[in-house]
Amino acid sequence: MRAPAITLKNEQDLEHLRISGRLAAQVLEMIAPYVKPGVSTEYLDDLCYDFIVNTLNVTPANIGYYGYTKTTCISPNQVVCHGIPAANIILKDGDIINIDVAIIKDGYFGDTSRMYFVGEIKPEAKHLVETTYAAMLAGIHAVKPGATLGDVGHAIQTVAEREGYSIVREYCGHGIGRIYHEQPNVVHYGRAGQGLKLETGMVFTIEPMVNAGGAGVKELADGWTVVTRDGNWSAQWEHMVAVTDTGFEVLSPWPEGTGDYPRLDLDK
Repeated sequence: MRAPAITLKNEQDLEHLRISGRLAAQVLEMIAPYVKPGVSTEYLDDLCYDFIVNTLNVTPANIGYYGYTKTTCISPNQVVCHGIPAANIILKDGDIINIDVAIIKDGYFGDTSRMYFVGEIKPEAKHLVETTYAAMLAGIHAVKPGATLGDVGHAIQTVAEREGYSIVREYCGHGIGRIYHEQPNVVHYGRAGQGLKLETGMVFTIEPMVNAGGAGVKELADGWTVVTRDGNWSAQWEHMVAVTDTGFEVLSPWPEGTGDYPRLDLDK
């Protein structure tokens, strides 16, 4: 049974959300060449702001959200999510970072994130990033009418834990539309067959946060930045997904030439 707070999107809504999702993805494509050793996360954020406002001519959704002052969240290494861009956070060779961007176009939100490699990274960091990507894909491919959020979470959890990684449980995906964060909450773990049953017209993000060590996290004194408790690295990917009559539609596909990570064997 669908909770009353969940709004099903019609075709007009979906077309707006396709546009917003694709615009957000363009930001992630634009910034890729600038992610390199020696640059600050504030510099990357400034570039994203300029591109969103002056090239795409849309609104950065994060500025002013519960007092947040930056355009993006940029989370390197042991930062799980909500990293605040700053001039004194300088990228180093071997880092991995997540850039999370959200925009508003004609009243509809677009929200997506992806991982980037900074210079030459170690194999274990690459494996964490690629496994997290595979986990997100597994969750997306579990989406269809009649499936449950437990099916989605179970698919994600299975991929991450078989590699010895852990799923962050304090933060989750969310419904999205004319409201930035709405119902349902989409947790990235669970039991198959349990939880909310999916219906055509539901739109939500799938954005697993996967830790190389334990699942524990803590929020720093700035009130935003979330890091792993044990100092191990974390990775995250995010897409907006719609439930369709036949399965799913990714509303934030990467533009041509981006996001070309291998589709790892989900049945391993």
